[in-house]
Amino acid sequence: MVDNYRHKGMRKRLVAEIKFKGISDERILDAIDKIPRHLFLDSSFLEFAYEDKPFPIGSGQTISQPYTVAFQTELLEVKKGQKILEIGTGSGYQACVLAELGAKVYTIERQKKLYQRTKEFLPKIGYRQIKVFYGDGYKGIPAFAPYNGILITAAAPEIPQKLVEQLNPGGVIVIPLGEGDIQTMIRLTKKPDGSLTEEHFGGFRFVPLLKDKSDD
Repeated sequence: MVDNYRHKGMRKRLVAEIKFKGISDERILDAIDKIPRHLFLDSSFLEFAYEDKPFPIGSGQTISQPYTVAFQTELLEVKKGQKILEIGTGSGYQACVLAELGAKVYTIERQKKLYQRTKEFLPKIGYRQIKVFYGDGYKGIPAFAPYNGILITAAAPEIPQKLVEQLNPGGVIVIPLGEGDIQTMIRLTKKPDGSLTEEHFGGFRFVPLLKDKSDD
């Protein structure tokens, strides 16, 4: 698995681009500068790995646009040592960004082939600490709850109640909410009485969040 000077130079240009687009958290920019995104993609996409675009990764899923990864991560306001639940592991790229911020990352994927591939892949590039699970993202991972933050990387038609239940008071859920082609990025903060405050952060485009596990 090669990560050479050319790749590192391409990453620096990507970091400059997403910084120009408004990402200001230096820890997130450093994480994107460090993580070899080209290793998460099929080798045929190598020339495009550091463009600020999403790409297909199989099983009908995509690796998110780096700006979107950074934007969602910034909304989470991750602190070192916090427990973060990611819904929709995909390639594992987002989970690695969270791990670089010092989070304890638990991530769940419903597509069996994608889950198996990512679970085997992450330790090979040094991310042994990320806990990868196969299951229904709508149900979360109650065994390790409560979480300080929950990041949903697919478009949800509604706020999954089981995830709200697994969130610490004061914790945050970042979720692209809505049906149709464009979703609204929303940050939900759980108050001590269990109710939620809601903030909106513009339109984004995600693949849909589906229920149940898939053997594909």
